[in-house]
Amino acid sequence: MDSLTQILLGAAVTAAIAPARHRRAALAAGAVLGTLPDLDSIPIALLTDDPVALMTWHRSASHSLLVLPLLAWAIWAWCRSRGKRVAQAPRRWWWAILLALMTHPLLDAFTVYGTQLLWPLPLRPVMWSSVFIIDPLYTLWLLLACIAAFFLRERIAAQRALVAGLVLSTAYLGWSLLAKSMVEREADRALAAMGLQGAPRFSVPMPLNTLLWRVVAMTPGGYIEGYRSLAADRGTIRFRGYASNTQALAEAGHVPAVRRLSWFNHGFQQARVVGNELVLSDLRMGSEPDYFFRFAVARHGSGWRAIPPRQLPAARDAGALWSVTWTRIWSQSATPP
Repeated sequence: MDSLTQILLGAAVTAAIAPARHRRAALAAGAVLGTLPDLDSIPIALLTDDPVALMTWHRSASHSLLVLPLLAWAIWAWCRSRGKRVAQAPRRWWWAILLALMTHPLLDAFTVYGTQLLWPLPLRPVMWSSVFIIDPLYTLWLLLACIAAFFLRERIAAQRALVAGLVLSTAYLGWSLLAKSMVEREADRALAAMGLQGAPRFSVPMPLNTLLWRVVAMTPGGYIEGYRSLAADRGTIRFRGYASNTQALAEAGHVPAVRRLSWFNHGFQQARVVGNELVLSDLRMGSEPDYFFRFAVARHGSGWRAIPPRQLPAARDAGALWSVTWTRIWSQSATPP
């Protein structure tokens, strides 16, 4: 999720658990803890300029449910040794610090990017993909709760506001999973009618909402893409097919960047040969023909050879995208995003 949402989640969790007399300090501490895992981008960038490494190492060690308890203990032990607030209520502050860190990767796992929850185990990243990376209807409740807690301080109303904010934001995640299940059920029917019932697929909400969803299924020669609005659509999901150079992708399977991306994106990628270079597009983020992550990863000579991966620019008009998305939510006949 976006940084503001993670800051607010960390602040709300910490302030809800810490003693009331520490509430304002807990809001500040939780805001720092909530954004701490995402600072892994800094050391990664210092170690490499490989864009594939930057993408696939993000949300790994710093987001691991096996690593974060150790980090929480180190932070808690250091703060307690200073003899201030944490030393005054060590048990409550332990849980506040731990949960502020642990909720960060769990929330990230609800997006499609991919979160390595059990790093260093060689498992594919988790992508429950039920919310977009920015969703105001999730963030709003946390924002209101933190504002109320800041001004109400030690009053019982502050605690109630924090609990209410966390309950409502969590309920919204529950709704997103329910919405996803409804879309998946319709996708099952549509793909079965096309003879693609066993095809690898994913569904993901379009920006800033959980009413309009995009469904992508892989085919032998590429992939198909369709949209489903829970507010407007009736009948079968309509798909449009797109080609992918699956032969070039298979031939370049030995290239490290190809292997790494295929593992990270669960194989949901499009391959194109541009000039004599192999370009891979991550199908999970963006939509045809514009994807946020596109990499040139190999060059053809006597077979495919690895090149230093290069990320290609993605030209998108965010305002136009949201305008079309909003229209498509309410009208089945509108042009897809």
